[in-house]
Amino acid sequence: MTDITQQGYVTTTVEEGVGTIEFFHPASNSLPGKLLGELAEAITVAGANNDIKVIILKSAGERAFCAGASFDELLAIEDLETGKKFFSGFANVINAARKCPKFIIGRVHGKAVGGGVGMASATDYCFATKFASIKLSELAVGIGPFVVGPAVERKVGTSAMSQLAIDATEWRDAEWALNKGLYAQVFEDATALDAGIDELVQKLVKSNPEAMAMLKKVFWQGTDHWDELLAERAAMSGQLVLSDFTKNFIQQFKKK
Repeated sequence: MTDITQQGYVTTTVEEGVGTIEFFHPASNSLPGKLLGELAEAITVAGANNDIKVIILKSAGERAFCAGASFDELLAIEDLETGKKFFSGFANVINAARKCPKFIIGRVHGKAVGGGVGMASATDYCFATKFASIKLSELAVGIGPFVVGPAVERKVGTSAMSQLAIDATEWRDAEWALNKGLYAQVFEDATALDAGIDELVQKLVKSNPEAMAMLKKVFWQGTDHWDELLAERAAMSGQLVLSDFTKNFIQQFKKK
């Protein structure tokens, strides 16, 4: 196994107007700060690339879509500034997706936890397989889904968001996420998932880029304050992760 695979990666490929951003980490596609920074940058760069008409956001592997934050990095946080910086990584990814002038199509092939649910929520149209259960586990490890909360709530509403946040150990299946509006379509397997994505993407690459950019602005109306909001939320999480209560919870969670 190469070093890059051990450390994870973010790649972008461009083909016939479609920019595919793929991320990977060997720990169930959990995301350390370095990969979060690369992912936010990849989204921003793809948004400015005139050769890209539509973006697909996906992860590699056959199991989890994204297991959320890196527990090892969470345990290593020893001061508020470091904590805020780490949680700002997820904030930056969400804000990059929000500001990107291109439609971002989500491909969620497996389970999504915490920040993974936030990333799925930040896409403009999200496809999933029936294996793509979701969970906001933050409260179960002593924190809370503060940073991803605005993106999730925007997609599924306050009631569904509160259910996910409060019952933090409970998985919700893909059908639940479909009914709440997080997923637009759910497929039997990855093959059918990719066929569904391709069908929509081929329509979008032929659509008017200016019209799509205008629609994106309309869809995200009312979120102009999210730079400041998500920074405040990152500070909240950064403070909580310093407590012995949270560090003990994370240690116990890692052992499961």
